[in-house]
Amino acid sequence: MTIPADAPATSTDVPEVDDLLDLAVGALGGGRREGQHDMARAVTEAIESGEHLLVQAGTGTGKSLGYLVPAVRHAVSAGERVVVSTATLALQRQVITRDLPLVAEAVAPRLSREPRIALLKGWHNYLCKHKVGGGYPGDDTTLFDLSGAEDHAAPEPPSTRGGSGGGRGRRGRDDTASLADHVRRLHAWAGETDSGDRDDLVPGVPDKAWRQVSVTALECLGGKCPMLAECFPDQARAAAREADVVVTNHAMLGIAASGNSNVLPEHDVVVVDEAHELVDRVTASATVELSAASVDHAARLARRHGGADTTALEDAGTALGTVLVTAPGDRFPRGLAGELRDAVGVVRDAARAVLSELKPEKQDRGPGASGNDADPGLKLAQGAVLQLFEVAERMAAEDTTADVLWLTRPDSGWGGFGESVSRLHAAPLHVAGLIRTNLLGTATGVLTSATLALGGTFDAIASTFGLGRQGAAAGGAGSDDDAEAAAWKGIDVGSPFDYGKQGICYIARHLPAPGREPTTDAQLDEIAELVTAAGGRTLGLFSSRRAATAAAEAMRERLDVPILAQGDDQLPTLVREFAEDPATCLFGTLSLWQGVDVPGPSCQLVLIDRIPFPRPDDPVKAARARAIEQAGGNGFMAVSAAHAALLLAQGAGRLIRGTGDRGVVAVLDPRLATARYASFLVRSMPAFWPTTDRGLVRAALARLDT
Repeated sequence: MTIPADAPATSTDVPEVDDLLDLAVGALGGGRREGQHDMARAVTEAIESGEHLLVQAGTGTGKSLGYLVPAVRHAVSAGERVVVSTATLALQRQVITRDLPLVAEAVAPRLSREPRIALLKGWHNYLCKHKVGGGYPGDDTTLFDLSGAEDHAAPEPPSTRGGSGGGRGRRGRDDTASLADHVRRLHAWAGETDSGDRDDLVPGVPDKAWRQVSVTALECLGGKCPMLAECFPDQARAAAREADVVVTNHAMLGIAASGNSNVLPEHDVVVVDEAHELVDRVTASATVELSAASVDHAARLARRHGGADTTALEDAGTALGTVLVTAPGDRFPRGLAGELRDAVGVVRDAARAVLSELKPEKQDRGPGASGNDADPGLKLAQGAVLQLFEVAERMAAEDTTADVLWLTRPDSGWGGFGESVSRLHAAPLHVAGLIRTNLLGTATGVLTSATLALGGTFDAIASTFGLGRQGAAAGGAGSDDDAEAAAWKGIDVGSPFDYGKQGICYIARHLPAPGREPTTDAQLDEIAELVTAAGGRTLGLFSSRRAATAAAEAMRERLDVPILAQGDDQLPTLVREFAEDPATCLFGTLSLWQGVDVPGPSCQLVLIDRIPFPRPDDPVKAARARAIEQAGGNGFMAVSAAHAALLLAQGAGRLIRGTGDRGVVAVLDPRLATARYASFLVRSMPAFWPTTDRGLVRAALARLDT
C-alpha cells in the first residue's frame, strides 16, 4: 500500500540498514551485536524480495531494533506501510513509547523525511465519548450504587492486560474503590484525555467499570454517531491510515485472520514479534461460545431496546440450558447431533426472527424505541442478536468438520473450572489457512521470536502459519493441501550468550516418570536438595497450579528460604519480590514460563517439574492431533511434542538473561533423557551443557551461591 506522502527517495538515496542500525543502537548507548545486524539485513532482504522470513533471535539479540530499523527504512523510502504486531498490550506499549520513537528519531536525519508512527488497538480499548455523554442506554443489570457503599470492584486477573503495578493491582489500581468511584473518575478523565486509550489511564480501572464507557465495533454507531468528530477509535484508525509504521497486537491480527481485514490499514509488510504465540491468538479470536445465559442476554437487549417479541428466543434459551446440562459427552468430533443440535437450531431460527424485527425500517417497536438505526439501544440489541445468530448457525451447520466443538460444565472438564453455567464452544480445527490467506496472502511476513526452530528446524512452526515445508506444497500439520506454499526462509541469528559456558541443563534421570499425582515424594526431595544447594534463587515452573501449590507448601515446611507461589499476590508484585531478594524462590505455572525477565543472582536455578505436554483433555489440540493422524502424519509429534518443545525453550530461556548470568535448568522428568522424542525436545532448548550427574549439579549451584 503506497502511503500518501512526499515522494519516496530513490534507491541511491537510501542509506544502508547497517548504518541506520548503528545510529539507533548508539542512541540507546548500546554496542554492536552481530546477530542483530544479521537479522536487520535478513529482514531488509525479505521485505525487498517479498519472501516471507522466519527469524529466531535469541535472548539478548535486540530483535526489536533488528526489525524496526529495516521497517522504518522501507516504509519511508519505498512509501509502503508496515504493520508491526506484538503478543501483548504491554509489549505493544514498550514498542510504541520507547523503541520505535527512538528508532524514528535516530534515523530521521538520514531519510528523506521524518517517519510517521501510529498505535492501533481493538475498538473496546478506547473510551466512547457518546457513551460517556449518556448516548447509550445502561446495562441490563445495575451498573453501580451511587452511594458507593456496596459494589466493590474485584481485582483484575494479573495476566489479563499486562502492566506493572503492585499490591494495588493493575498499574497501582486501588481495588478497594467502588465501581461508582471508578466510573466517576472515568467520566472526569474523558474530558482530559487526548487519546481515550485505556492504557493511558494510570492507575487503571476494572473491566466492569471500563465497559461502562466503551463499546465494541458491533455496538458502534459509525458514521451516524453525533460525536464522530471526537471519536477516539476512529481517530486512531485515521492516524494508522496515514502512518508509515503501525503498531498493533496479535489480538488484532487474530480478528484480521478470521476474515475481518478492515481492522487493519492496508499494508505491504507485516512484522509479527513473539510469533510463537500467533496460532493460539488466531485460534482464540475465532473461538465462539453459546449458553443459555448468552441467549438470555441477547433476548433482554432485543426486548428492552428494540421492542421485539422475544418469547420464542427466551424459550429456546431455556431449552438449550436444559439440554446442555444433560448432553452426553463433552466433545463432539462428528459435530452436534440429536437433541443438542436441534436445540441449537431452534436458537438460530429464533434469533433470525428477532433480527428481522430489529431492522431499522420496522416501526412500532414499543415504548421508547425510535425506529432509527442510529439509536444506540437498537444498535446494542442488533449486535448481540446478530452475534448470537452467527454462533448458533455455525454450531448447528450440517458440516462442522472445519470446527472443534466441545462442552464445558460447571467446575468440570476442560476450561470448566469456575464456570457457573454449561457452555458450548466452537474453535477452528486449523488456522494455518486463515493465517496464510488473510495475513500472509497479500503482505510480506516477517515472523520472529526467541523460539521458532523446534527440534532444530523451522518446518514445524512454518506449517502452523500455512507456509508448509521449504520448497514443498503447503501440506502437513495444520495446512491445506490444495495450495502451494509461499516462498519463505528461516534463519537463526543466535544469541550473544554462550549457553554452553553460562548454564547447565540437568535432567534428573534417576527419578520415576511423572504420573497423575501433582508431585511425588522423590520430586519433592530433589527440589529441596537443589534449592538448598542454590541458596534459594529458584524459579519453579510447574505444569499445573496443583503441582506448584503442593511444591510451595512442602518447601515452606522443609526449608528456611522464602517461598512465593503464584496466586499469593499480583504476578508483577511476586516477580518484583523474587528479583529483589536472591534468597527467595517463586513457584508458578504458565504465566511464569514466558515473559519473566530476572537477570542477575536472583534466578540461578530454573526448575521444570515435567515435560509440558498439553492437557490430554484439551479439545482443540486433541482434535488437531487426530486430524493429522487420519491424514497419515504423526499427531503426537506435530501437536503435543511441538507444544512441549516451545514451552521448554521458553521456560529454559528464563535462566540466562544477561552476559554475566550463570545457573542451572533442572528438568525433573527422566523422559527428557530416555524417550524417543527426547532429542527433538532438547534440540529446541538453549544449548546448555548437559548432564544427569546429581552431585555435579549440586556442587555447581553451591559454588554459585558462594
